[in-house]
Amino acid sequence: MYQSSLLANQEVQSTERFALQNGKMLKATLGQATGMREFFARKGAMVAYQGGVNFDSQYQGWGSHVARHFTGEGLNLMKVHGSGTVFLANQAQDIHILDLTGDGLTVDGNNILAFETQLRWDIVRIDSQVQIAGAGGYNIDIGGRGKVAVTTTGAPLVMRVTPNNYYFADADAVIAWSSSLQVSMQAAVTSSSVWRPRGNTGESWQMQFTGEGFVVVQPAELVPPYDALAGTNLAGRFGLGQQGGMQGNNFFGGR
Repeated sequence: MYQSSLLANQEVQSTERFALQNGKMLKATLGQATGMREFFARKGAMVAYQGGVNFDSQYQGWGSHVARHFTGEGLNLMKVHGSGTVFLANQAQDIHILDLTGDGLTVDGNNILAFETQLRWDIVRIDSQVQIAGAGGYNIDIGGRGKVAVTTTGAPLVMRVTPNNYYFADADAVIAWSSSLQVSMQAAVTSSSVWRPRGNTGESWQMQFTGEGFVVVQPAELVPPYDALAGTNLAGRFGLGQQGGMQGNNFFGGR
């Protein structure tokens, strides 16, 4: 038998529907022991599984059609069902399990890892006077009672929002917020420099939150530096290309 710290990373024992195998990997248990027969997961996030588990990779859901209509993007989900254990991960990001008890949570579509099928969900957009591509892309409003697993790049900040103050965050670092909050997007630099992510100040697009609730901010920004876009098709994706560009674009109680 090999003597190695690597072999100490055995499967965690848990009767929870969703549990952390470690900070970077989610364990989802299907079957009688947990009462969960199926769940939704990010397409391609499965890294291992045991038992009689099936993956419906063709599942898209009606919400994907709404997303494409608004943003050109879909929420790439797969339905996982059967009896067994499934391990999920995405680019070694940190994973957080939230227990929703009726309150709504809006999450960036790129940060959804898995959620229970009884939760209701929909595609939402952020209102802004100047519509931009890439910032926020599409967001998923999830509500009801059940578990949802979200990912962050690094340990996040959870900022509590109250009605008696002003709250702002970089639009490229926000990954989730209470659905009850009022959200608006605004440029933090002059119009002559907003075409360039970060602008001349280092911060271009901000999200403002009002009301009462929480905002989750990760210590990483989603948009690459503007000079990295030169000569690539990423420029168009982030609203900097000639195909439309700026012109054609419109943890709360968790563990």
